[in-house]
Amino acid sequence: MTKISTIDAAEVAKFEAMAAEWWDADGKFKPLHQMNPCRLSYITDQIAAQFDRDLTAPAAFAGLRILDIGCGGGLLSEPMARLGAEVVGADAAPRNIPVAQVHAQASGLTIDYRHTTAEDMASAGEQFDVVLNMEVIEHVEGPAAYLAACQALLKPGGLMICSTINRNPKSYAMAIIGAEWVMRWLPKGTHDWAKFITPDELYALITGAGLRPVDRKGMVFNPILWRWSLSARDLSVNYVTASVKP
Repeated sequence: MTKISTIDAAEVAKFEAMAAEWWDADGKFKPLHQMNPCRLSYITDQIAAQFDRDLTAPAAFAGLRILDIGCGGGLLSEPMARLGAEVVGADAAPRNIPVAQVHAQASGLTIDYRHTTAEDMASAGEQFDVVLNMEVIEHVEGPAAYLAACQALLKPGGLMICSTINRNPKSYAMAIIGAEWVMRWLPKGTHDWAKFITPDELYALITGAGLRPVDRKGMVFNPILWRWSLSARDLSVNYVTASVKP
């Protein structure tokens, strides 16, 4: 049987070239650092609701096994570990892993970082309560096959959080012209507008993978206040979804 891979080698190479800068809040990953509080608010609220957890309690996510796919330097893996979860951080770019490992060790956190893919972990029979699939799907080759692997990685009743970028003229202006050309937050070519996915397309892909969508919100950047916030109505550029495995 031929093994299917959804890895796009060119996309992996882009992020590998930037690996050492993951924890520089003013470096090439500045947009993720700025967005992170907004992402974390959504992630923690959805996990708490799905698994009936009190976010004010110590180790609120104790007993949960969480996979952070495309973990990069660990910007999401570390907060999940601080909340008491057992965390596996996976990335297809091998140079990201030692960066993440060193930072976790310096932070006194135990995180299982691996240079691997969703497909390989699914083939090995790995299972998780939560799969964090953040800003990855617009970089893979074959979103449907990739989401099928994510579904296989979830236990029944498990939760997937998936964020990406909408595909429309506004997203081209904001995510490519604005972020890459004008603000120079990211190197030119980081994103391919043709790979962006509309919310309805993503919902259809998620449903086709055997998951049940339960929520979606926009993540909106305010250039005056210089911060991100969640929106129930504005999904025009960045947005995030939650879905459950029946």
